[in-house]
Amino acid sequence: MGGLFGTISKQDCVSNLFYGTDYNSHLGTRRGGMAVCDGTTFTRFIHNLENSYFRTKFEPELQHLHGNSGIGVISDTESQPLLIHSHLGEYAIAIVSKIMNLQELSERAMKKRLHFSETSSMGVSPTELVALLINECSSFEEGIENVYHHIKGSCTILILTSGGIFAARDKLGRTPMVLGKKESAFALSSETTSFANLGFSVEKFIGPGEILFITADGWEQRRKPNDKMQICTFLWVYYGYPSSYYEGINVEECRYRCGAALARKDDAVVDFACGVPDSGIAHAIGYSNEKKIPYKRAYVKYTPTWPRSFMPQNQETRDLVAKMKLIPTTDIIRGKRIAMCDDSIVRGTQLKDNVKILFEHEAKEVHVRPACPTLIFPCEFLNFSTSRSSLDLAGRKAIKELEGKEDAHLDEYATPGTPRYHAMIENISGKLGCTSLKYQELNDLVEAIGLPKEKLCTHCWDGSSYF
Repeated sequence: MGGLFGTISKQDCVSNLFYGTDYNSHLGTRRGGMAVCDGTTFTRFIHNLENSYFRTKFEPELQHLHGNSGIGVISDTESQPLLIHSHLGEYAIAIVSKIMNLQELSERAMKKRLHFSETSSMGVSPTELVALLINECSSFEEGIENVYHHIKGSCTILILTSGGIFAARDKLGRTPMVLGKKESAFALSSETTSFANLGFSVEKFIGPGEILFITADGWEQRRKPNDKMQICTFLWVYYGYPSSYYEGINVEECRYRCGAALARKDDAVVDFACGVPDSGIAHAIGYSNEKKIPYKRAYVKYTPTWPRSFMPQNQETRDLVAKMKLIPTTDIIRGKRIAMCDDSIVRGTQLKDNVKILFEHEAKEVHVRPACPTLIFPCEFLNFSTSRSSLDLAGRKAIKELEGKEDAHLDEYATPGTPRYHAMIENISGKLGCTSLKYQELNDLVEAIGLPKEKLCTHCWDGSSYF
């Protein structure tokens, strides 16, 4: 996915920028970067994060950064921020995006005899492409509108100029952006988690397609928000940090409600609930509270020396990392009936190993309870499962085995209670080797979040979306 942070102040902003960006580290895996402006001069540093962490890589650079405004980014895809020289002046730009028509827009630029100097894992740098679209126009506001008009997918933008910062949230709000405020300073972040320890409070949840211009003295709305919104539901299920808020709704509390919803529809008799660390823990706590059974840590997570398991290594290494980080607590497991909650089942490989280990340590029963429905459609709008084809999803694999092809009767497979839905669940359960498998139903997930369904992107589960 990726995370953004920006700040502008009447004093030096570097400390706020450094720690604020670091608080977005759980959102990205490949590159980190910061750019600072002192009113005239831009300074930028970018580092590879694949084998390290943002704070470790950037601490040595802090002595070289000075200025009252800056932007930072944790990126899944490319080196950012970029420094751009154009008729609009010099500026730095960072984005969180998934541009589905990147190739088409690249060819459009080539026909205009433009060129690209940056590269990414996708070839052309999406950030440079967005900058080219902005530079086609006579103002930043018009340029951002041009981005909204041309791209398919999602794109949230921070632009650092010598006069202030432009913040533009994705036109359908699929990725978040929040404005924070404290005395003589403002901040912008993908995560409200960035604010608390830096002394910022939430000033405004920026709306879909809304554009703000922020200085140290205040902020102006340069474009009103769109009426339609489809924020990614996975922010609450998995991506979001527990202390963060999106649209005013806290992640941790939402996960408690998800777990409670699972428990209300579950007739399994279990001794305790456990969560797959870390994102499954809050779901399991909600489950245990609703069931009035203990929450116990059948697994504990060992993080020293181990990288994040979703970092872009090869799949075999990712699976090994995920397995080695989770250490079973044998005396808690032995002879017990366990409800194991997780945020989701994507491929199912890691969860299969987790179930196997519980049985190896003499669990009596293992009941798997994912906090969201079966993933059937690959994500087209963020970088969740972006490298996976539909057949990498456990749900689609099951459908292909049952139907002989992966795209047959998808509506029926996505609808709980149908014969085909039950056949798919039985197939996945058999592969996991668990005692039983029950997924969260989509209407219960939507209710747990508390927004109308039409304001949520639920494409991964039912294929619905706006473009």
